[in-house]
This record gives sequence, structure tokens and C-alpha cells, in this order.
Amino acid sequence: MPRRPENLYAQYHAHVYFAPDTVAQARALCERAGHELMVVVGRVHERLVGPHPHWSCQLAFDAAEFDQVIGWLDANRNGLDVFVHGVTGDDFADHTAHAMWLGEESALDLRMFRH
Repeated sequence: MPRRPENLYAQYHAHVYFAPDTVAQARALCERAGHELMVVVGRVHERLVGPHPHWSCQLAFDAAEFDQVIGWLDANRNGLDVFVHGVTGDDFADHTAHAMWLGEESALDLRMFRH
């Protein structure tokens, strides 16, 4: 069972994962999040970016917003998977030890973090 989000860090990223058949749903979700929540909305990537195994859109927020953002995402994601991680300055740890999920967990491509 995937690790559920816990408020343990000062800052967070939530990556909304989607596919060609759910891009409109993900775009609408991220746009709504930007209007309704205190988040910074990144680009909607219709390609693989970084370690992410699916197309994605990043939402950035801090610990003060965590409960509201996670609760809202969980209630509104409608089957989309969301990868949530702390932002600590250690990218490898952020994408492994600090990894949390709403929905199904996906294996990340961690090769970019190896020196």
C-alpha cells in the first residue's frame, strides 16, 4: 500500500500524473488548484520530465497549506494519481524516502540522481 501524505517538511511538491486520455482532466484539476488553493502551478508536461514515469503537472506549496492542499487533491483527483514529496534540498531523498502518494504508486526513474 502506498505511503499516504504526512506533513513532515517545510515545503512540498505534488505531481499530478496523467496520460493522453486524462490530460484535459489533469489540466482542469491543476487550473482549479491554482485558483482555489495557495499553490504555485507548474507547466502541464505532455511528455516525461525528470524522474516521473508519467506526464505530469507540479503543484508547489508549504507546510502551512499542506492539510488543505492534500485534502482538496484527494477529494478532487477523480482517479488521477498524485506523487507528493517534501522539498529538502536532497533530490534523491525527496523522491525516495520522502515519497508519498494519493492513489497508486509508480516506480520513478531515479538514474538522474546517481552521481
